[in-house]
Amino acid sequence: MNVQLTPVFKQLNALILGKETVMLRLLSCVIARGHVLLEDVPGVGKTTLAHALAVVLGLPYRRVQFTNDMLPADLLGVSVFQPTKGAFVFHPGPVFHSFLLADEINRASPKLQSALLEAMEEKQVSIDGKTYALPKPFLVVATQNPVEQLGTYALPESQLDRFMMRLSMGYPTPAAEKILYGQGDRRRYLPKLKAVASAEQVLQWQQEAAAVLVSEAAVDYVYRLVEATRVPGRFVTGLSPRAGLAVVSAAKAWAWVHGRNHVLPEDIKAVWVAVAAHRLQTIQTQASAAQLLTEMLDYVAVV
Repeated sequence: MNVQLTPVFKQLNALILGKETVMLRLLSCVIARGHVLLEDVPGVGKTTLAHALAVVLGLPYRRVQFTNDMLPADLLGVSVFQPTKGAFVFHPGPVFHSFLLADEINRASPKLQSALLEAMEEKQVSIDGKTYALPKPFLVVATQNPVEQLGTYALPESQLDRFMMRLSMGYPTPAAEKILYGQGDRRRYLPKLKAVASAEQVLQWQQEAAAVLVSEAAVDYVYRLVEATRVPGRFVTGLSPRAGLAVVSAAKAWAWVHGRNHVLPEDIKAVWVAVAAHRLQTIQTQASAAQLLTEMLDYVAVV
C-alpha cells in the first residue's frame, strides 16, 4: 500500500472490521475523483464507513437524509430577499461541502435525484440563473437500500452513470460480527477518529494518481473488456466510452493506492466489476451483470 495512505487505512480498518477490500476500493474511488454508490441492506455500516472516511481525510462533511418530500432547494440552497440590502442573498445548501453523504438516496423523488446531476458531473450548481462552483475536492458518497424495499425509487440510468463505482458492504465475517456484538455499535468510536489528511492533501493524491502511467497494452485490454459488453445477447446496451474512461481512472487510482506508478492488468481486474456492473442491464435473467462481468475476466485475454 502507498505509505501516504497507511494512517488513513489504519483508522478505517480499526473502526470497520473485516471490510478491507471495500475500503480499498472506496479510497481508490476518492483518489480517482469519482463518486461512490454504497448499496446494501440497512444496518451493515454504510453510513458509518462514509462518515469515518470524511473525518479521517479531513474533508468538510455533511450528511443529508434523503426523503420523498425533499425539494431541490433543500439540497442546493436558496436565494432569500434581504430588505436591508435590497437584494437576494444566496444561502448555500448541504451540497456545498467537499464530502456529501447522500443517505438513502433512492428514497428521494426523481426530481431531487436529478438535482444532483450537474453537481456530480460539472462540480457546480446553477440557481436562479447564476452558477456556483463547488469546493475542491467534491465527492458524493450515496447509500442506497435495495429497490425491493418500500418507499424507494430506482435511480435513472443517467445518474447511475455519474457514480464511478457501486460497492456493497455485505454482511460482516462471523469473527467480525461477534466482535461487534461484544463491543457494541461502532458509531460510538467515530469521535475518537482523527484527521490525518486535508483537502489539499487529497487534491495532491488525486494529481499523483492521474499521472500514473497506462501502457498501450493496458488501454487495449480495457477496450476489449468494454467491447465484450457490446456483444448482442448479454446486455441491453453495452458500456459507453465514458464507462471505459472510468475504468482507466479507477485502475490508475488502484495502482497508486498500492504504491505503483503504472497500471497492471491486475489493477484493471480489481476495479472492473465495481465500475461496470451498475451501468449495465442484463438480458439473461438467470445471471446478474456482476456475474457476467466476472466471467469476462476469464475469457477476455490480457494480451
